[in-house]
Amino acid sequence: MVYLYNVLPQMFGLMTKWAASVENATASNVIFVFAWVLCGVSAYLLGSLNSAIIVSTYKYKQDIRNFGSGNAGLTNMHRVYGKDGALLTLAGDIGKQVVSVLIGVILLGQTGAYFAGAFCMIGHIFPVFYKFKGGKGVLTAATMILLIDPMEFAVLFCLFALVLLLTRYVSLSSIIAALTYPATHKIATEFRTGHAPQAFELFFTLFVGLLVIYMHRSNIFRIFNNQESKFSFRKKPEAQEILDMEDKENDSDNTYYPPATNKGKKKRK
Repeated sequence: MVYLYNVLPQMFGLMTKWAASVENATASNVIFVFAWVLCGVSAYLLGSLNSAIIVSTYKYKQDIRNFGSGNAGLTNMHRVYGKDGALLTLAGDIGKQVVSVLIGVILLGQTGAYFAGAFCMIGHIFPVFYKFKGGKGVLTAATMILLIDPMEFAVLFCLFALVLLLTRYVSLSSIIAALTYPATHKIATEFRTGHAPQAFELFFTLFVGLLVIYMHRSNIFRIFNNQESKFSFRKKPEAQEILDMEDKENDSDNTYYPPATNKGKKKRK
């Protein structure tokens, strides 16, 4: 998104440009504030949409919360509906962040991308439609970083993969990547532009990083007590543990469940 913003600047920050073009100071401030409110609210509501519940309801005519572990996340979707259900859920979670970042950058420019991305992440973690109980925000945070600056995403992904390879803890890999995100953004911005990033951007990178770490607080406790499950590179996990980044904390049932679409079918003789 950073690179696209540099190529097509006339398409982005439309509300900001409109506010700047208005001569009346009061009207200009009203437009500017309205743009920020519209950006934050729309991104939060998009983030609050639960892709697992939507996919299970409209595709399978069932509620994912009535099957498997009862958790509306990627892992349980894979357990109950298999790969197709999990991929549709994944696409939905990525898609809502893509739309949120686009809204932010169109309304407010590059700073709006960070603002909308963070609010979509907040909506995913604390969804208003589902009693403020959601995922951990790793996927939405990763999507935001990829859209805004692919170079930063590549660095953080390599770091994530390295920590996972050395420790086999998915949660610890997410925590380390989140911890280094602000520093990575600062170094990448200085390398790309020759000057330090704006304080606004640094604030949101720090906010996103700390929020991911906070959502993994129970994982940190389990790591220190040697209770955290490790990812296996040798055999395929029964419940696709690599997808468990989002809902590990609320998904205590690790039993494998056959897909709901196969339940009730008679075995062939």
